[in-house]
Amino acid sequence: MEATQERMACMEVWGGNSATWSTFVVPGLDLWVHNQPYQDNTAGGDVYYLSSCASGRITRLLLGDVSGHGAEAAPIADRLRTIMRKHVNFVNQDRVVKLVNDEFESDSSMGRFATALIGTWFSSRRRLTLCLAGHPPPLIFRKATGKWSVLDSDNGNSSRPNMPIGVVEGQDFASTQLTLQSGDMMLAYTDALFESRTADNEMLLAEGLAEVANSLGDPEAPGQLIPRLLEHLRHLHEGNLAEDDVTVLLARANSAGVPLSNSLLAPFRLIGRLFRSQT
Repeated sequence: MEATQERMACMEVWGGNSATWSTFVVPGLDLWVHNQPYQDNTAGGDVYYLSSCASGRITRLLLGDVSGHGAEAAPIADRLRTIMRKHVNFVNQDRVVKLVNDEFESDSSMGRFATALIGTWFSSRRRLTLCLAGHPPPLIFRKATGKWSVLDSDNGNSSRPNMPIGVVEGQDFASTQLTLQSGDMMLAYTDALFESRTADNEMLLAEGLAEVANSLGDPEAPGQLIPRLLEHLRHLHEGNLAEDDVTVLLARANSAGVPLSNSLLAPFRLIGRLFRSQT
């Protein structure tokens, strides 16, 4: 299974809630995104989103899972992506999450909510800021150890985890930060993987997924990790990945910096975008 390869342009926004297997390159990160809606529907309740700022120094990531799945949840997932796109230009991630939550809560019908992983990558500092709003914790691979582990997050020293998006208007969200060296990786996923079962019918959860990822070996071929992981889970227990939308996002830090041309042209790109939005 070959991913569709694209290089994101500065200020480009990409995402959706339909089937995809794509890979992107942004300053400092290689990215792979897989989505398969429930029962092969054209769209589902999982939403993915990527954007890069005018200079390419900041990349923003979203992996969301609205309540429900398949076609009936698709309009809500599409709305979440639209709201994220509306507020993406704030540099402060906490503000982005708060605004997305408040608008989704006021706009959502029938008490819908969404778990979400929202991340901000600062290429120059090699720093990834992550907010988990009721979402399963991602797996982190450190090239220095050659092992996958579950993100050790204290939610910004908060004693309670963040609530999902759209539950309580006005709530604050805590984030955690980590540094990614070249070759380090983050694997984010929706609950179809989190709730997959072992051969003994035990739920895998994040720790079990880390064990599976470590059993696959060959971390030098990250483009094959997602298909191999999904194939392994399907064979592990009948019914795995068959009862929900399935989305996985893999980010690997690379050694590429921000091209000088990006920084020099950033002001002109911003002016051009403002002009287009008013015409």
